[in-house]
Amino acid sequence: MDSQHWRATITAAQSGDRQALDELVAGWLPLVYNIVGRALNGHADVDDVVQETMLRAVDNLGSLRDPDSFRSWLVAIAMRQIRDRARRRRTPDRLEEAAASDFAELTVLRLQLEGQRREVAEAVRWLDDEDRQLLSLWWLEVAGELTRRELAAAVGITRQHAAVRVQRMKERLETSRGIVRALDGACPGLRELTGRWNGRPDSVWRKRLARHIRGCGYCGGTHETVVPAERLLVGIALVPLPVGFTLSLAFGGKTAVAATSAGWSAKLLGALTKPAVAMTAGATMVAGGAYVVTQPPDAPPPRAAVTPTATATSEPPPSASPAPTPTPTPSPSATKKAALYGTVVDAVDRAPDPDARPAALPRRPESGITSTGGPRAVMQHRGDSVTLSGQGYVLVRWQISPHARPGGVVMPSWTGLKGKLFHVASGGSRRMDDPLPGAPNGYVTGMGGPDIGYAVLPPGTQQMWQNEYFYVDGTVTLTQNERGCDYGIAVFPSSWQAVDKDVNEGPAQGAIRYGLVRDTGTDSAPVPQYVTRSTPADPATVPQRSRV
Repeated sequence: MDSQHWRATITAAQSGDRQALDELVAGWLPLVYNIVGRALNGHADVDDVVQETMLRAVDNLGSLRDPDSFRSWLVAIAMRQIRDRARRRRTPDRLEEAAASDFAELTVLRLQLEGQRREVAEAVRWLDDEDRQLLSLWWLEVAGELTRRELAAAVGITRQHAAVRVQRMKERLETSRGIVRALDGACPGLRELTGRWNGRPDSVWRKRLARHIRGCGYCGGTHETVVPAERLLVGIALVPLPVGFTLSLAFGGKTAVAATSAGWSAKLLGALTKPAVAMTAGATMVAGGAYVVTQPPDAPPPRAAVTPTATATSEPPPSASPAPTPTPTPSPSATKKAALYGTVVDAVDRAPDPDARPAALPRRPESGITSTGGPRAVMQHRGDSVTLSGQGYVLVRWQISPHARPGGVVMPSWTGLKGKLFHVASGGSRRMDDPLPGAPNGYVTGMGGPDIGYAVLPPGTQQMWQNEYFYVDGTVTLTQNERGCDYGIAVFPSSWQAVDKDVNEGPAQGAIRYGLVRDTGTDSAPVPQYVTRSTPADPATVPQRSRV
């Protein structure tokens, strides 16, 4: 859902609109449930902590000044409730004694995880409470549900400190993954060691088993490439709320008088007690504020997400290319009709040889481009946009930042197109997945490295180059849709001379490769993969296809 819609929904809920309040709870309850469930690993207190989080959010909704900060505000409330619950119990290391349903197992079953994704979910059991709380946020960050800024705010630390904390947690998670992998094996020494183990994961046994694995050739070896956790979590959906999950938002056990004295507004009390029923996807909000999760008899099971492979950021296999749009056989009267604009699919390609010179760049008319972002629009945050108008060339320059936040790239999109738009060339002397010899800070390619994590493209997406060139003849808006991996793009009005010079600067000038010309000079030239003539409420939902 786009931020503008949620802003309006939150504002309406603050004014006592019952339908808006229902939608707000239904929309954000799954996020809270996943954070609390994973942080407490399915402990019996999960329902209580979720209930208290949502009650506090509803109770204090009127104090929220900026609707745009609702998500980070809600996540911070959830984390405070998790920490308060740990302080009340005073025995945070014995969570498993009262476990209602192991959240790791629930994640595997409900999301149908297999292979290394299952391994990551099960490794969570071996983390300490503090690491598990941080992982509950990082998991959603990598999956594209939270930003690093929101993660840091929820924990109450700076982004720099959050990066350090996350890196240390990831190291312990990888150690725990090795334990899960080893326990699935048949090492005689490990069987002897675990003969004294009660089967409950804890920090003491994590250290013992990790020490054994480091010194054991059998357990330490693996027959497959170990994919970094952040690449495995890209695209994983939220764990659905269990059928029968009940959340009472009426007064949390309070009477109307007590609720009023606690600061509940008259409008909000009226909304919660209004006799109304709101149906949501798989859930029902009934009079009195009771939220009950239901499931129709014919509801399909959750769809398993596609698992990225270890080579997800390298050159894609031919099978990853989207099927070309079939062209119907023309009738005799239409055989001479020109091809329609936008009928060519911009299929995934392999990187050309570094010594392969580009084809000649056709020259298109240039009357000039105006940009709402000026001569250089830098877009670093989700929702940033720039509108381009006129006739001429445009440069979109990429900067991927997995050191700040790795994971899935939610691609920028072109919306509200009036006229024509072509993808004419790729340059910058390298593709973003080219090796970077001597690269600092853990990078192996422009898409990241094992030390910092990787940026992962949606399946079938064209691999970006450092510089991507487009030709605009009309008006179009480009929107930055960052949600998973951290990235930025700079947008410059350009010229044919600048494009031609860029794509022809090759290895002789110290670059990795020459550029790539895509323009055919006609309407059969490729168009961007994420483009539409419509203006969707959320630009990130533009279909991945090159047809307009």
